Amino acid sequence: MIAKATPKDTKIGWIGTGVMGASMCHRLLDAGYTLTVYNRTAAKAKSVLDAGANWAESPADVAKASDVIFSIVGMPEDVEQTLLGVDGVLAGVSAGNVVVDMTTSTPDLAVQIFDAAKKLDVASIDAPVSGGDVGAKNGKLSIMVGGEVDAVAAVTPLFDQMGSTVVHQGPAGAGQHTKMVNQILVAAGMVGVSEALEYAKAAGLNSETVLQSVSSGAAGSWALTNLAPRILNDDFNPGFYVDHFVKDLGIAVAECNRMKIQLPGLDLANRLYDQLQAGGHGSLGTQALVKLFEIEKHGRI
Repeated sequence: MIAKATPKDTKIGWIGTGVMGASMCHRLLDAGYTLTVYNRTAAKAKSVLDAGANWAESPADVAKASDVIFSIVGMPEDVEQTLLGVDGVLAGVSAGNVVVDMTTSTPDLAVQIFDAAKKLDVASIDAPVSGGDVGAKNGKLSIMVGGEVDAVAAVTPLFDQMGSTVVHQGPAGAGQHTKMVNQILVAAGMVGVSEALEYAKAAGLNSETVLQSVSSGAAGSWALTNLAPRILNDDFNPGFYVDHFVKDLGIAVAECNRMKIQLPGLDLANRLYDQLQAGGHGSLGTQALVKLFEIEKHGRI
């Protein structure tokens, strides 16, 4: 049995202090946990260091100082380097540690990490999240968990600081598969929100009052409530980057191909977000999809 995490007895390691990672770190610091952090760009860790976290020079050094090591980085290749690389997390772990990757990555990589960790008597969990920057700040993320029961139970007190919905979905890789379900839903939702707002504009309606009418009915959704107002205010700052969403949709498409299923809605969203990224807007938030309609009207993004 792995001991359940407590602020008194459990030292936390954290790798990745970006848009969401920094807020998640703050949640754990506020709960009284001791954190050791690493980020490729040290300046992005400033807020958590100022709040009392300790700095480490590499993922391996984070692991050496910690009992439970979290990572939330960018791409699957970043996950592989961070966890399995020469100076990665598994190079610094000790038997009994728990490694938790919260990046949205590939299910097969989650299984690969699990197998490599198990050889070292280390537990590995894949736990991607949904809820964006707002959910991370407020501790309202949905956390989709794959891994062994004992390890998941041990770190659930930590998940509870970061999320309001924490569900163990099954063995290694199940968290990542569940996140693909989430991203397929999000993709369809953002296409719908973008098209609906374009229709409202073309019809000469007041988009703000339209949102008042439709947000509370059957058309209501997280995207409509949280991202549509940002679109109306020309706020395309990232709660979740287009670049990362393109990566996620690519994983989903690849998994569909592997499982030999066809999802035309996913294929459409994937093409649209690829087009948005190709227009140079990968660093914007996913709500920037609405900009594609400017291509149709003005030949530009």
